[in-house]
Amino acid sequence: MQKVLYVGLDVHKVSISVTVAEDGREGAISFIGAVPNTPAALSKLSKRLSKDGHRLDFCYEAGFSGYGIYRQLTSLGHGCTVAATSLIPRKPGERIKTDRRDSQKLAILHRSGNLTRVWVPDEGHEAMRDLTRARMDASMHLMRARQQLLAFLLRHGRTYDTGKHWTQRHRSWLAGQTFDQPAHQIVFQDYLEAVWTTQERRDQLVGRISTMAADWTMGPLVEALRGLRGLDLISAATFVAAIGDLARFESARHLMAYLGLVPSEQSSGERIRRGGITKTGNGEARRMLIEAAWSYRYPPRVAKEKAEVIVRLPKAVRDIAWKAQLRLCKRYRTLSAAGKKPTIVVAAIARELCGFVWAIGREVKPVTT
Repeated sequence: MQKVLYVGLDVHKVSISVTVAEDGREGAISFIGAVPNTPAALSKLSKRLSKDGHRLDFCYEAGFSGYGIYRQLTSLGHGCTVAATSLIPRKPGERIKTDRRDSQKLAILHRSGNLTRVWVPDEGHEAMRDLTRARMDASMHLMRARQQLLAFLLRHGRTYDTGKHWTQRHRSWLAGQTFDQPAHQIVFQDYLEAVWTTQERRDQLVGRISTMAADWTMGPLVEALRGLRGLDLISAATFVAAIGDLARFESARHLMAYLGLVPSEQSSGERIRRGGITKTGNGEARRMLIEAAWSYRYPPRVAKEKAEVIVRLPKAVRDIAWKAQLRLCKRYRTLSAAGKKPTIVVAAIARELCGFVWAIGREVKPVTT
């Protein structure tokens, strides 16, 4: 029978520490050393370890290195696991951490089957994920630029009290602001230019996401999720890019737990203690559902813009979306009437919304290429 070697890779920017664990509970564990973090060095390493006909099964932690190592090793015919870093077992008494020990731990845990595998997207999905993250970064930069401008104006007693900020009227008001000191005028113009530049960058990224989503393999799922109240094209694309194919979750409860929307618990014996949501998993996807959940505080209805989207969807998806409105709006009012805090109510609504998202994911499949 072909012998299996479990290879633990502790990946860094410049080097990769390698440990090999032979098959079996008492199999030998050997530290190979550090190799350069380059495709050529990794290919050479795999040839060296498999020269005696051994089957190789690699593993490394998910992180900054992405999935390039995974794709290279699997293309060479080897097994590879990208392990979830937060779920790697750790001994409380360990006080020494080195690259050698980390690679050895990975090899041993991989051999015993104690590593949790993460879902690896294809290159197209990963590219869309990076695009949605760039849009989120641009939105954060825009918020920061606006805060800096408004703080500067507030220090000089300039406040806008005739309406909301960043409307057309507010922009006209900003254009009319002048300062006696030349340095103040320079600072004001610099802050203002930063706002307009960052806003233009965000809007360009939004436009590119809208264009590319139509040809994306997950495009049909994104379009179907737009039928739910509170989810538009950008939020649905961000959610799907972060999560991937919803069919990989066996039930809605698994998706809820993956997104960290289930209550935390510390119970032992007769003592039962439950806390807030766990907030594990992908924060980007969870934030999209939390933001969408706020819209269910209004009575059930279909806005004109949403109706134009829903009319193009299959009947099964339309029925799920309307059922979500009826249930979640009623649920929001019930919990609010019970005296629950708004943030707790919204978290509960987001958890149930997750179930409707999962149901739509069962109805709409990605486009196969």
